[in-house]
Amino acid sequence: MRIAPALLLLLAACSDPKEATDRALAAAEDKAADDGRIECAAEGAEAFERVCTMERVKGPEGTTLTIRHPSGGFRRLLVTTDGRGVIAADGADPAVVSVVSGDRIEVALAGDRYRLPATVKGGGR
Repeated sequence: MRIAPALLLLLAACSDPKEATDRALAAAEDKAADDGRIECAAEGAEAFERVCTMERVKGPEGTTLTIRHPSGGFRRLLVTTDGRGVIAADGADPAVVSVVSGDRIEVALAGDRYRLPATVKGGGR
């Protein structure tokens, strides 16, 4: 009896290979998004890669994001509630935020760039 459900799944996947491939790709993207990695172009890199990690910590000032580079460097950003998105949590360099899509922003900070998930209000402009 254990073979029948597995066989049905195999047949279902074979009946529409494109659909099965699309589902597998979507599952892989979901897993990548859940592993804490974000797209970044750190330390002057030209192209974005999903190699930086992001940690969220709630504190008295709000939520702080710590973004770590593969080299060991990091940036700290403070999530704002006034519509700016994020600001630099420390340091003299300001964070420049731009909307990439309705659910993503790009943050540039002293030669580093990050693409972060975000809820963009009025994203349908």
